[in-house]
Amino acid sequence: MIFTHDTEHALAVVVDLINTGAAAAGAEELDGLTGLRAFVERNAFSDVHELSDADLTRVRSLRDRFHAVFRATDVPTAVRLVNEVIGGVRATPHLTDHDGYDWHVHFFAPGAPMGEHLAADCGMALAYVVAAGELDRLRTCEAPDCSRVLVDLSRNRCRRYCDSRTCGNRMHVAAYRARQREAAHSS
Repeated sequence: MIFTHDTEHALAVVVDLINTGAAAAGAEELDGLTGLRAFVERNAFSDVHELSDADLTRVRSLRDRFHAVFRATDVPTAVRLVNEVIGGVRATPHLTDHDGYDWHVHFFAPGAPMGEHLAADCGMALAYVVAAGELDRLRTCEAPDCSRVLVDLSRNRCRRYCDSRTCGNRMHVAAYRARQREAAHSS
């Protein structure tokens, strides 16, 4: 494990959030409160109460801001983007041990709105990545027809595709077929 469990979980949430966008997934998944509720349930958020249209607007805005961090080409740009996100929340760090997890830190105030929850915890997770000198672990899938993002937490930094079963497999099959065609043409 490169980062703590809660940081890696928050990074997975950031990836899922970015990939809900129309540009990344082919269709807008946060098309209303139903989509936002599905996102919240899928990511097992704690301490989320009733969701509103204001939450949806803030979450979509955060999605774009987080995506900008993944597209940052240098550390100073990433730092500025992350600082803009976390600088806009009232951080209230506190230890918690909910849902069967050991003690970990939440950066949002108990009962905070969804957008503040995301900005604080996910923004801090991105801050830890940048501070650790690991910005290159934030990537876009290398499949030519995919724009989904991923966090490469592999030991040797070799993850190239958002999903090995879809993009990875498709690219490996394409490479295999290209080698077969090349071998057939050289024979």
